[in-house]
Amino acid sequence: MEELPVPHNIKISNITCDSFKISWEMDSKSKDRITHYFIDLNKKENKNSNKFKHKDVPTKLVAKAVPLPMTVRGHWFLSPRTEYTVAVQTASKQVDGDYVVSEWSEIIEFCTADYSKVHLTQLLEKAEVIAGRMLKFTVFYRNQHKEYFDYIREHHGNAMQPSVKDNSGSHGSPISGKLEGIFFSCSTEFNTGKPPQDSPYGRYRFEIAAEKLFNPNTNLYFGDFYCMYTAYHYVILVIAPVGSPGDEFCKQRLPQLNSKDNKFLTCTEEDGVLVYHHAQDVILEVIYTDPVDLSLGTVAEITGHQLMSLSTANAKKDPSCKTCNISVGR
Repeated sequence: MEELPVPHNIKISNITCDSFKISWEMDSKSKDRITHYFIDLNKKENKNSNKFKHKDVPTKLVAKAVPLPMTVRGHWFLSPRTEYTVAVQTASKQVDGDYVVSEWSEIIEFCTADYSKVHLTQLLEKAEVIAGRMLKFTVFYRNQHKEYFDYIREHHGNAMQPSVKDNSGSHGSPISGKLEGIFFSCSTEFNTGKPPQDSPYGRYRFEIAAEKLFNPNTNLYFGDFYCMYTAYHYVILVIAPVGSPGDEFCKQRLPQLNSKDNKFLTCTEEDGVLVYHHAQDVILEVIYTDPVDLSLGTVAEITGHQLMSLSTANAKKDPSCKTCNISVGR
């Protein structure tokens, strides 16, 4: 009996955060004997991975021989933005139920995609459920160390510069490691209506009137929803001046919010004056995508504590939280 053809020239296409299409070429002889394909998919080994960590369950998929390209979706819990290796065998099922198989193909590497707008909209809808009532606020603020503000004055002509967002939050977030911006907060204390005096990011605070960053000349986007094994949740929003590079980046990748009417952050007009509200029950992290000159606001030392435990720098999302995870990969 002739050996089964070995798949070669494997092609991966139509990659999303949780699916892909696979095709390959094979010699025509004995091709009519093929009844099944065996596909072996594995996460690419990380050099720094923990050798004692529990191994993933076997990842071989047995699929009926269908016309190529074949869509692989839902057979594994594929994670977004993750490198995988894949190899293929052809197989022929015998009358006794056993399989005759070909040699394995070469191993191909590929990387899954970020969350799409569809996935982010699912996250957005989950975040809306717990956002809570809206509280009035008047300023955005940014805490840093004194050295940071000294450096901005000396080396950047007094203007805070956008920097690439870290990898905190959802693993599939399309803004992590890609979007450039400046982080601001707007949360207020319930009893005072003012920013809290404590901060995880430094004892010096830049405050700027809300209308300087968020106004009819800016667009608002939903970026992420996550928690860090805690009871409270974070929502990342992006404010981008209309037509700016940041605005173009977000327009292609993120759900846009109505600035006047959403569950997280609003800018409305009352008697000719812009009025601002933020959600009470989530911690908002606001990314502004353009440089911000320190002369537009004030820098002063806070009187409270520096609570390092609340920092979200490169924080990993809790993959088991039912409140802020969606059904695709983490």
